Formats: sequence, structure tokens, C-alpha cells
Amino acid sequence: MLSHDDLSRLREQHPAWRLLRAANAPLIVSFLGRTFVEENVRVLTQSELVSRLDDELYALRERLGDGAYPKSASAYVADWASQESGWLRLYYLEGSDEPHVDATPALERAVAWVGMLQERAFVGTESRLHTLVGLLRQIVTGSDTDPEHRLEHLRAERARLDEQIARAEAGEIDVLDPTGQRDRYQQFASTALELLSDFREVEGKFRALDRQMRETIAGWDGSKGELLDQLLGDRNAISESDQGRSFQAFYDFLLSAERQDELSALLDEVHRLEAIAADDRVRRIDRDWLAAADRTQATVRTLSDQLRRFLDDTVWLENRRVIELLRSIESSAVVLRDEREPVEMELESARPEIALPFERPLYSPPAAPQIDSTVAEAVDAAETTALFHVDHVDHARLVGQVRAALRHRTQVSLGEIVDEHPPEQGLAELMAYFALHEDGIDLVIDDTARQRVGWTDDDTRREADIPTLLYVRPDGKDRS
Repeated sequence: MLSHDDLSRLREQHPAWRLLRAANAPLIVSFLGRTFVEENVRVLTQSELVSRLDDELYALRERLGDGAYPKSASAYVADWASQESGWLRLYYLEGSDEPHVDATPALERAVAWVGMLQERAFVGTESRLHTLVGLLRQIVTGSDTDPEHRLEHLRAERARLDEQIARAEAGEIDVLDPTGQRDRYQQFASTALELLSDFREVEGKFRALDRQMRETIAGWDGSKGELLDQLLGDRNAISESDQGRSFQAFYDFLLSAERQDELSALLDEVHRLEAIAADDRVRRIDRDWLAAADRTQATVRTLSDQLRRFLDDTVWLENRRVIELLRSIESSAVVLRDEREPVEMELESARPEIALPFERPLYSPPAAPQIDSTVAEAVDAAETTALFHVDHVDHARLVGQVRAALRHRTQVSLGEIVDEHPPEQGLAELMAYFALHEDGIDLVIDDTARQRVGWTDDDTRREADIPTLLYVRPDGKDRS
């Protein structure tokens, strides 16, 4: 339990608590919660956010009077993004001159806490009890190293499954009543939305690491090797932590096409139940998870790019320093060229070692090689057509195939593309898929997961082992 001093410090310093104490808290929680949390928006331009807030303020002043919320929309956005508030984050995307806005984890925590204050239709306890017992069972069985205990558990599980199979074959099926369905759906919705909000916090921790790396680079005056050791150590401390490992496992789960299909099918079946009051946010939660996870991975890629740019800049600065030293030596040599000062030398040893020039051996030129340049007359004319035959991969055809595959799916793997459209030009065409950069198509390459693709070339079956390559439509909507 937190002490009085800890709570007092949190009340004054934590952005989420400051938001709940703010005079404009109803406006902030309702507007920003609806814009960023409910709609799962991860980035907006500042002008677009100001425009939305201006419409919101106009509607509120029409209902509450002109004196309600007297500041302009741009002034409110600036206040909410200030260092004292910390509810919005202003930043610039690479290649853009317009500031962009995203919500902070503190805002999402405040919105979630206010949402818990609303009265629920009913408070379910059965599903949570089953979940807790299941978690305890996983901890106990997963940490037991005794093979006999594991076998006993598996045999008991098999006996329960055999009993359920026998009852199902006899026509006896246990079906959840409407109350049990709503109880479990309420728990699933709550956990799913909490998981979605956790992505923003994980992204915030990676962003804090990025800021720490930039500050370290800016103020570093030691050697490059020591700096790299510290930067890589900080990066590994995040990726190898429990939170980093859990996030990577979750992201690998999302990248599995089989898991995604299963999750989508389960969501569709659940929302067709009559006892379930469908929640639009929960209905599309799988796509929101994928978008949020990809956003977090983009932050990790930014860390790698920042480190690479540092190395490039450091090498350039070192080369520039060497050139400056050389030019300084040349200038000094020009200044001292005409000076005739006596040359003195101090020897540390009592007897100097002298090497006379005439003691060196004379130069011996190497023997000239004997080359016979005569060429016998060719008897047979060689076929040279193949030397000038060049195959060109049709880039537009590959893009068309990918777009056709994404018309009815939010993402497709390279293996699926190759199965539907076998390469006509072999490995060259397969490698061209890795260089597709088109609007409306995002490439996700996972070097940790491998896949094998195969095709037939001149009646010969060929296979390639490549990293998992996914083509993802940014909007995430089905265009069927």
C-alpha cells in the first residue's frame, strides 16, 4: 500500500491525477478519450485535432452558453500538450513539416479509470474465478520439472476430454446459459481493451529509451566504443525484460496468419450470439491490436535508425578530423620550407646504430615475362546470343498481383502470393517482391520467422528459404 507521502507526490506529479483534478476534465476525458482511445487513433495532425475540437467546442457552447470554455481550440491543444499537463504528445514525422499529435499513457489510464466508475449491467464473478483457477493451473504445471507429475496431469486431462467426447456422442452437450455468455464476454471485452491500452504504455517506454539515447549521444565526450556498449546495453535491457519478451511473443502471435484467421472466426461467432450485446470496439479488436503492435514496432525501428545515423555521423566527423590534421601539417610544412635551422638529434642509447645507404643491395629488375599473343584461328563459331539476353522483371505485374490479393484481405504473405502466382522468372522475380514500395502497401519483414516457398522452373522443383514477408494494407479494411 502506498504511503501518505507517495500519494501526495502522485497527486501533484502524475499526469493522470492532474487530469482528473483539472477544471476542464469533462471536456478532456470525453473529447480526447473518444478521439484517441475509443477510435484507437495513434496519430493525428495538429490541424486535424484542432478542427475536431473546434467543432466540439461549438456544439458545447450552443448548449451551455457562449461563456463555456472560452479559449480557442488551438490554445486548449497547446495546453494539453505542454510539459505541465502531459496528456498529449506533439512530434514531427520524418519528411513532414506539420506537427502530429498522439495521446499519452497517462491520458489512457485516466479515461479507463473514469470508465470503471460507470455502473455495469451486472458484475460477473464465475468467469473470473475460472480464469484465476486456469492461471494457477498453468503456473503449477508449467513450472513442474517432474516428468511423472506432468504425465499424471496429461492423463487426467485426456480422461476429461474422453469423458466430454463420450457425452457429446451421446447427445449430452453442456451449453452456457445467456448469463454465462454475457459474463465471459464482459471479461473478454475488459481484458481486450486493457491489452490495447497497454500498447501505448509499451510504446511510451520505448520512446523514453529513444529520448535517453539521444540525450546520451548529445552529451557524450568519451570513446565511441564505450558509448556503443552503453547504448546496446540499454536496448537489450528493454528487449530482454519481461515486458519486452511478452510483447515480442504477442507480436509473433499476431503475425501468424493461422492465429489471425482463428481469432477472426471466433469473434464473428461470438458476436452472432443473441445474448451478446455487440461492442463495435471489441468486434474489431484484432485489427486494432495489429495496428497498435505495428506502431510499437515502428518505434523500435526508429531506435535502430537513430543508432545507425549516429555511427554514420561519427565516422564522418572522425574522417573530417583526420583531414583537418593533414591540412594543418601541410600548412606548417609550407611555413617552415624556407627556414634553415640546424637539425639536432638526441639519442637515448650510448651507441647509435648507423645504417649507411651503400650497405643496401642494388636494385635488381624482375625478369620480363614472355607472353605469346598468337591466337589460333577458331574453327567453330560460338553462340553468343545468350550473353546479351537479359530478363527484366515486370514490377507493375507484381504490384498488381499483391493488390489483387489484398483486395479481400488485410494482409497476405509472400508464400501465398507465390502459391497463387508461381514466379515466371525464377529467383529474380522472387527477390523483386522484397523491393516493392507502393502507396497503400506496407511491407513487414520478420527475420526471426522463416518460411519456404516453392515453384517449378523448367520441370525442376525449386525451393527458397526466406524471412517471413507480409504485405499489409495500412487502412486495415476489407474491400471485398
